[in-house]
Amino acid sequence: MTSRERVLAAINHKEPDRVAVDFSGHRSSGIMAIAYARLKKYLGITSGDIYVYDIPQQLAIVEPEVLDRFHIDVIELGRGFGLEKEYWKEWELPDGTPCKIPAYINLAKEADDWFVCSDDGTRIATQPKDSLYFDQIYFPLENANDLKSVDFDAAFEKSMWTKLSSPPAPLSYDPEGIRLLREGAKKLRESTDRAIVGLYGGNLHEIPQFLFRADNWFMMLASEPEKTHHFLDQLVEYHSKNLEKYLSAVGDYIDIIQFGDDLGMQTGPQMSKKMYDTFFKPRHGCLWKQAKKLADVKVMLHCCGGVYPLLPSLIEAGLDIINPVQTTCKDMEPERLKREFGQDMVFWGGGCNTRDVLGVGTPEQVAEDVRERVRILAPGGGFVFQQIHNIMANVPPENIEAMFNAIHSA
Repeated sequence: MTSRERVLAAINHKEPDRVAVDFSGHRSSGIMAIAYARLKKYLGITSGDIYVYDIPQQLAIVEPEVLDRFHIDVIELGRGFGLEKEYWKEWELPDGTPCKIPAYINLAKEADDWFVCSDDGTRIATQPKDSLYFDQIYFPLENANDLKSVDFDAAFEKSMWTKLSSPPAPLSYDPEGIRLLREGAKKLRESTDRAIVGLYGGNLHEIPQFLFRADNWFMMLASEPEKTHHFLDQLVEYHSKNLEKYLSAVGDYIDIIQFGDDLGMQTGPQMSKKMYDTFFKPRHGCLWKQAKKLADVKVMLHCCGGVYPLLPSLIEAGLDIINPVQTTCKDMEPERLKREFGQDMVFWGGGCNTRDVLGVGTPEQVAEDVRERVRILAPGGGFVFQQIHNIMANVPPENIEAMFNAIHSA
């Protein structure tokens, strides 16, 4: 099988010739740039710079040589964009490693702290000295009283996660932006036999947290249902219009479209099933069904945490794939998930315990963890391997190599 055929078989619940593998195919299956620099050195790769495409999480672009080395079957649509030198500028990682970051990001430094600024100079995110990440510090709708007609474009310019979205940002959905999206997606499709994931986002529960601040949004959900419904209706309309433009450009060239909404915690869902079904299920369903109508794609949801009680609702809403399958959370044991939902849901993740094993175990312990998880999740298809979320900065390169080497020896 080609890589694309392998992934398509897996996500159609057919067992491929070998386990399909993802590494950096989306923003929660990747690797922090500090760890990536060490991995390259460990593998003896001396060519190429370190490119940080996601500055909040400090994620590196994984180069073709590494993808080939570990037999990776997936690539993210963003790899078709920002290929020229002028799209990047010099920066330095917290450990002093030189790197390149997207040129459009407006950075400022005060003493030893870094700040991301919006176009008008508002500081929207900060990375204090010795921190490995940027944190959002400005919430554009925190003090908003009138939500009758929200200007999402303006608000997104001053919210870290929406302002600093992945390449092909900062392309717009105007005619020229659509043309560039289509051309980049077409070229990438023609250059690879890997399955392509298009990151759309379309977040419904997370974007209000980015705009209002998390505590304010949770209080609104619990105490102001009419206001919440009105806001979410506007957000769905905004996402729906852009989804149509996005898929008109890239729909012929991607295999999976990824939406995002973290709904879980270590101890279970962030909300009751009733609240999810009331506010989010019909709206998720609306967007996911629209995506499938506009293009021949499978719908993936990036959703961290323990969401076992919500899985039936997510399936009913039309979800095909969930990642990163955080099996270390309550009721998320891989055996339970595979037994109860393996016929209806693709588990894109859960392949290695990043919390308790990958960063602190021996290579042998990592390999054993991987083999056991693959043994449970792979039979019958419906599984694409990735570790549980991104590889953190402290993970030894020999453990990363052991993880990928163990996948096919389960």
